[in-house]
Amino acid sequence: MFKQLFACAMALGAASAQAAGPSAEVIHWWTSGGESAAVKQLANAYRAAGGTWIDTAIAGGEQARAVTLNRMIGGKAPAAAQFNISKQFLDIVDQDMLMQLDDVARQEHWESTLPEPIVNAIRIDGHYYAMPMNIHMQTWIWYSKAAFKKAGIAKEPATVDELFAALDKLKAAGLVPLAHGGQAWQEHILFASLLANLGGRQLYLQVMRDRDQRAINSDAVRKVLLAYKRLQSYIDPASPGRNWNDATAMLVSGKAGVQIMGDWAKGEFSNAKMVPGVDYGCIPGLGVNAPYLIQGDAFVFPRSDRTEVQQAQKLMTKVLLAPATQVSFNKLKGSVPPRADADTSQLDACARAGAAIMRDRNRQVGAPEIYLTPDQNGAVQDALTAYWNTAMPVEKAQKALAAALRN
Repeated sequence: MFKQLFACAMALGAASAQAAGPSAEVIHWWTSGGESAAVKQLANAYRAAGGTWIDTAIAGGEQARAVTLNRMIGGKAPAAAQFNISKQFLDIVDQDMLMQLDDVARQEHWESTLPEPIVNAIRIDGHYYAMPMNIHMQTWIWYSKAAFKKAGIAKEPATVDELFAALDKLKAAGLVPLAHGGQAWQEHILFASLLANLGGRQLYLQVMRDRDQRAINSDAVRKVLLAYKRLQSYIDPASPGRNWNDATAMLVSGKAGVQIMGDWAKGEFSNAKMVPGVDYGCIPGLGVNAPYLIQGDAFVFPRSDRTEVQQAQKLMTKVLLAPATQVSFNKLKGSVPPRADADTSQLDACARAGAAIMRDRNRQVGAPEIYLTPDQNGAVQDALTAYWNTAMPVEKAQKALAAALRN
């Protein structure tokens, strides 16, 4: 009798495990309010397809990637891990630690439906190694409608000079003109914004993609550096060390007027039930031809010999690329779906504006991380944050930037 009961229990357990479907642990750093709401859309879709989503959320991109790499080296890799669409995963590709996604790319027509800078980042030596989940533009200019009204600003700035004029009015009205988190990567975003909006597409690509020393040492880049340093006069004393979402909260509360940040910030506005065009404004670039600096998030899939892990990974590539999943995720994340053929009608006004710009390939350029290795990007951040936080002369800052981009 005991043997029969034991056998029955084992059979029920096996059936239950089978019914549960493949189990996937996913490491990511989507931990802010808006991001958490977005990632739940992915988890819900995966569970609805019969899988088990094991969520491992780790605050901070560098920390999350470090955990992923340590787990991979230790033989305890997750089924999937978030990386930025950049050169961050080159080393583990070289070590043959990631699953190739060529079949998925071919079936989903990535070469024709994804932006060229994104394709060039995820395709290495002819093979695809990352599955794009969204497209972010790093240098949106967000502003509080209430703050602009209080400061008497009736028109959105359309040039860099008009932006500075708006910041002056906000300062005169007793508001924090520029909400900024004093962290090196955020200071890099401020510089990239001015390089694109003040210098234009050609200068931006000469500096970030080509690392052209003549361009970097030009008077045009000197003007960008001076404008970048001028922004520091508009931040508040509590800025150093502040997280980006805490800076966004300053706009949500009406305490600050402007933030220059990626469109992931929109998730924070949405989480606060704020409506674009009513409670806040979004400016994708200063001028109708301003470069649109794109990057985004992707999942990579560590190689595994275990059949159950492979099944979980296969289900993820199918479920997370589904149009409905893409739209529900990006709607809350603040980004746009990576595919040019995605239906963006359900997205908010800011995201629809971004998606429309994305259709103009002449405005698509990669964010700095698309073109720079992590070491190069780190060196640029070090040069810019040193200039931002000290009395360093612009000439010395320009030499430091040139040195960072020399290798």
